[in-house]
Amino acid sequence: MSGGAQLMWDEAVTGYDFGPGHPMDPVRLRLTMELVEAFGLPRASGLKVVAAASAGDSTLRLVHRSDYIDTVRRISADPRAADGSYGIGTEDDPAFERMHEVSALIAGQSVGAAEAVWRGDVLHGVNFAGGLHHAMPGGAAGFCVYNDASLAIARLLELGAERVAYVDIDVHHGDGVQAAFWDDPRVMTVSLHEHPRMLFPGTGWPEETGGEKAEGSAVNIAVPPGTSDGGWLRALHAVVPELLRSFRPQVLVTQHGADTHIEDPLAHLAVTVDAQRAAAEACHDWAHEYAEGRWVALGGGGYAVVDVVPRAWTHLVAIAAGEPIAPKTMIPEDWRRQVYAHTRQDAPRRMTDGREPVWSEWEAGYDPASALDQAVLAARRSVYPAHGLLP
Repeated sequence: MSGGAQLMWDEAVTGYDFGPGHPMDPVRLRLTMELVEAFGLPRASGLKVVAAASAGDSTLRLVHRSDYIDTVRRISADPRAADGSYGIGTEDDPAFERMHEVSALIAGQSVGAAEAVWRGDVLHGVNFAGGLHHAMPGGAAGFCVYNDASLAIARLLELGAERVAYVDIDVHHGDGVQAAFWDDPRVMTVSLHEHPRMLFPGTGWPEETGGEKAEGSAVNIAVPPGTSDGGWLRALHAVVPELLRSFRPQVLVTQHGADTHIEDPLAHLAVTVDAQRAAAEACHDWAHEYAEGRWVALGGGGYAVVDVVPRAWTHLVAIAAGEPIAPKTMIPEDWRRQVYAHTRQDAPRRMTDGREPVWSEWEAGYDPASALDQAVLAARRSVYPAHGLLP
């Protein structure tokens, strides 16, 4: 295995555009890549920037139904034909020209990252345009058309992987990935998200633990609204590493939705960029500790498109490249000028929100009066026995 990291990028992914006023503004992708470049990360030791081919129909069919793929292609040619069937033409997922082509391109980047990691070309592959985890086999949902995360995992299985772990730290439940592998014991899906009682898609209860053939393969940590850095990181560390140690994945796939942030307009957590950076570091460390370094890291949600998303995902890229950016680092002025030119908004000045995240380890004790600890214990009780672990 050669080591190093690969960043998947094709400017055409910014064509994933649901139109003016939609929360998922593709400017967040452009600003992220420009910040990555402003820090000189493509010149960092070991980081390659690569554009993969679009996912073809045979790859898309690893997860999605043929009738759905045909519908996306047809509507892409005539968006006016969208009537809400298959989830396309809705408020969440409006139809747009070339929807199929751009969605397949994003999927291709995640699949390409997975292939490069499995072949041993690189240890780490990053596609921050990906992480579209709500798309189902037969329909679009939650701003997602093709489920690139599921496709990357399915491709790893096709190539011979016997155990793949998926860790999703988006504020929303990773329902599409869970559904795709519900009965597959080769894939363990872990989702840390805001409680489904409060937030779309309304799934991700701790009792959702996998199908009859894969009991314990689905793990859901549903934290209460208002959870901030310490509690969020405590929940992540209280569940994930023990399960990874037991499952022994050959590849770790992670989804890094930045919508956990306190400024995100679509959710109710109170996490900072500093905690998001700490979670990315933890995922990197877990890949090395439990998966021989094989790590595929994806983006996801995130709708504070200037203040949050570019910083969170630039930290992710930097960590994967082995060139982590110190939180207090000043942001290059050239990038701040680009932000204003694109958005007419003022950009942040540093790569930090001014926090130093700390959390108490689960082993330090359980507080029965804490809603956060109750959520952690519910997840552990639901799945730990299936892995031979004590809750």
